[in-house]
Amino acid sequence: MAASERILDPIERTTEVMFGIIMVLTFTSSISVVEGGEAENRTILLGAIGCNLAWGLIDAVFYLLANFTQRARGLEILRAVRGARTDEAQRLLLDALPSPVAEVLTPDDIDALRERLRHQPEPPARVAVEGRVLKGAFGVFLLVFLSTFPVVIPFLVVPQPALALRTSNAVALVMLFVTGWSLGKYARRPAWLVGLGTVGLGVILVAITIALGG
Repeated sequence: MAASERILDPIERTTEVMFGIIMVLTFTSSISVVEGGEAENRTILLGAIGCNLAWGLIDAVFYLLANFTQRARGLEILRAVRGARTDEAQRLLLDALPSPVAEVLTPDDIDALRERLRHQPEPPARVAVEGRVLKGAFGVFLLVFLSTFPVVIPFLVVPQPALALRTSNAVALVMLFVTGWSLGKYARRPAWLVGLGTVGLGVILVAITIALGG
């Protein structure tokens, strides 16, 4: 599938998985702290699944909200550019474009772009609900929720709670390294270094969350 056809881009997919891992790791570590490491496996298992089920739904709603806001703003910018004076239209377009793109465009380039936009069909009056966006929200939910299961499998197969917890934490750290490694590859940076940095960042975020009562 071409990059432009993907529901979620590689960064979105990877960061959603990282979010799910950090959430479940925060939950299992919090249980360990509260229960002194003696919580039953069933308690941790059900709690971790419920935690990421809830956060998957919340993150999916935030995805829809962010997408709606971005598309609504895009429509307003398009209408403003089509009806503005030349100098005002140039400013609006430059503000809307990414800096690396805006910096290389000449006034003639901006005018040509404005003219093309003016000759496009009239934009819709409101932002419509698109199937692609709903699929994206569902994808966000699945990534956060499903990332729970590799981390909680030790609580199903290891009878000793303390050993299960240590094994679960090890799985979570490996998953954080793999997601960081994939981000590094995508960004064309040293993958192993980004992977180690992701592990360190994840541990710090979990520690801060637990310390703050999360």
